[in-house]
Amino acid sequence: MEFYSTNNKALRVSLKEAVQSGLAKDGGLFMPVEIPRLPSPVLNALHTLSFKEIAFEMARLFTDKEVPEHILQSVIEDAFNFDAPLHRLQDDLFVLELFHGPTLAFKDFGARFMARLMAYFSRHEDKEITILVATSGDTGSAVASGFFEQPGIRVVLLYPSGMVSEIQEKQLTTIGGNVTALEVLGDFDDCQRLVKQAFTDPELRRNLTLSSANSINIARLLPQSFYYAYAVRQLSGKAGPVVVSVPSGNLGNLTAGVFAQKMGIPIQKFVSAMNVNDVYLHYLQEGRFNPREVTATLSNAMDVGNPSNFFRLAELFRGDWQAMRQVIHGQSFTDDDTRKAIQLIYEKFDYLMDPHGAVGYLALMKTVEEQRLRGWQKITLETAHPAKFKSVVEACIRKEIPPVQRLQNALEGKKQAVKMSGNFEMFKEFLLEFSD
Repeated sequence: MEFYSTNNKALRVSLKEAVQSGLAKDGGLFMPVEIPRLPSPVLNALHTLSFKEIAFEMARLFTDKEVPEHILQSVIEDAFNFDAPLHRLQDDLFVLELFHGPTLAFKDFGARFMARLMAYFSRHEDKEITILVATSGDTGSAVASGFFEQPGIRVVLLYPSGMVSEIQEKQLTTIGGNVTALEVLGDFDDCQRLVKQAFTDPELRRNLTLSSANSINIARLLPQSFYYAYAVRQLSGKAGPVVVSVPSGNLGNLTAGVFAQKMGIPIQKFVSAMNVNDVYLHYLQEGRFNPREVTATLSNAMDVGNPSNFFRLAELFRGDWQAMRQVIHGQSFTDDDTRKAIQLIYEKFDYLMDPHGAVGYLALMKTVEEQRLRGWQKITLETAHPAKFKSVVEACIRKEIPPVQRLQNALEGKKQAVKMSGNFEMFKEFLLEFSD
């Protein structure tokens, strides 16, 4: 399958080039020339398939002719050695738990798949690949874990100073090896701007082989569509249409959900759950996309003021704002709302949620009420383990939560990070010197 740039539909590349480049030369995001529909026999048998079987059937439609099926099978087998269970809260209300991977966040799905796919594509390359990643929290640790000690690949993580949780920062900065962390004096959008500018800089492109593991890379985004299909599969044919609430920041997770829907997975509606960084909500309400400065919140992975995957969503709906609004409903909430929701969910369901999942729950419940979706099967995504936000969650429920050994190990590690301003020339100089 070919992939085109969102800035120029005539600019088309192979899957290998899309994965290795990350961003198109013109600064656009890569999109498949078509969203293939899963064959009817697969859709009809969905309720019988395992997660890995679903992943294979969905992935093969995009990797056809470029990745042999036996290689794709091994990539999936190695990448997805953890589950994505659907936890029932009550009746027709469910939580899709996406935190069972090695870094306890949903980003493990995309990062591990991408790392193995990229290793396959670069197996005969002589030049080292440099992965640039802007992260507002969990992406960085997932990518660091997924790419750790992968031959021929080095990773540079950019994260906003003082705007990630302590455990997230430790997970980013203690892995070492082929992973370097840059602590940027700015916000996530500053980090993302540096990465995007690096991809379009002629001197860097001449001297380095750059790629990205953010959701701007199509190989990070595609595997996230697999767990939407698996969530529906776990409903086991329960009656009623399906609505899924997605904690939304850079909009990659939401985009992956729409991919799954267009491939034939029966999800009728999505809720884009936002904190006060609700640029996308204003677009859904008014039809105007106006990026703005970021406000720091408890749900820091959603602190994005210029979500890049908006342009993929626009492509999926052919720029039709009204068509998008028919499928996606937006809601936003404050930190105070989030704290109350964490407490409410714990008291009502005896279930711990992190701040991102709590925003997803609030958005789902408000949408169900506003749009009268009674009788629907309702799913909200829990994108990170609550222990990653231990102090916030404990303050809300007024109890200690059990420690997680993987997180304790990271907290005890020594931070290794290079502080840097948001100046592109300094970042460029660092990359060029680092490559010597």
